[in-house]
Amino acid sequence: MAKPLLAYYGGTFDPIHFGHIKPVEALARQVGLQKVVIIPNNVPPHRPQPEASSAQRKAMIEAAIHNNALFELDDRELQRAMPSWTADTMEALRNEQGAAQPLGFIIGQDSLLAFRTWHRYADILACCHLLVCRRPGYPLTMPDAEQQRWLEQHLAADAGELHALPAGKIFLADTPLLAISATDIRQRLENGQPCDDLVPGPVMGYITRHGLYRD
Repeated sequence: MAKPLLAYYGGTFDPIHFGHIKPVEALARQVGLQKVVIIPNNVPPHRPQPEASSAQRKAMIEAAIHNNALFELDDRELQRAMPSWTADTMEALRNEQGAAQPLGFIIGQDSLLAFRTWHRYADILACCHLLVCRRPGYPLTMPDAEQQRWLEQHLAADAGELHALPAGKIFLADTPLLAISATDIRQRLENGQPCDDLVPGPVMGYITRHGLYRD
């Protein structure tokens, strides 16, 4: 019997917020995910370094998912001093889980539009499916006709394909459009504005206790 699809979710999570959690919960319902493994990165190759430390971001994720059985945390990338390349991490996970295990990697529509610029993007898709959450303000079609043909060649007709095959499909989920960004949250906190409707209560408590994003 085939194992259920196992999904991974990477990012800086600086801090983790409802825009990370709620679309993925909706994706899990659509696809039939039993587990989503959050993998925070330590040294993101394509963006500024996080303001919060690795330990602080890990603690905030733990606070956010403490009573949520869907999520678990994998801190392997936080142990690395080198840049976190998705291709390397997904290859390691594929080796651990075996050739037949269906694996998924969760990204936003913004990341899908730029996916073919990613380091060894074809190797990523050879290791896993891409599970794509919608993002407000981003088109649902690729930047040009050639990339659109590539997308259509890999599109999953339905979620069942994600469970039947180990890798190689792209699933466009119909997830809620939440205009929440960690950048905006950090700016609001720096300005002393409330973020209780944007960040889970336990995460907000941690931010307050540790004085994060205040200067």
